Amino acid sequence: MNMIYFKAFLVWGIIAAVEVAHGILRARLLAPRVGDLRSRQIGVFSGSVLILLIAYFAIPWLCPVTAFVAGLIGLLWFFAMLVFEFWLGRVVFKLPWERLLADFNIAKGGLLWFGMLVLLLAPFIAGKLRGLW
Repeated sequence: MNMIYFKAFLVWGIIAAVEVAHGILRARLLAPRVGDLRSRQIGVFSGSVLILLIAYFAIPWLCPVTAFVAGLIGLLWFFAMLVFEFWLGRVVFKLPWERLLADFNIAKGGLLWFGMLVLLLAPFIAGKLRGLW
């Protein structure tokens, strides 16, 4: 059973790497055209599609035996990404807490909560689409 969580963490690493590349491309190509906030809002939805695609292709390899295990994988991905998101923002990009938290604040146009919800549910959704339960 522990092997599944090791595999899940490896898949999360792929998701994180894809999301970093996605963010770089978004900032360089989309943000100059539509503005930073709008590009981040669009990026939540395109990033969510990338997460779901990765989960869809990875779920047979992960092979969670139940929807509950898929939920635990989702929790692992969620918390790992939350830690990574804040580490990357604070340590690498030197962003203030206000800016990082604004991405989650609906009142300020932040939609990252939606992307994190997709990440949390992605293993379950992928399993459902693959007919695992």
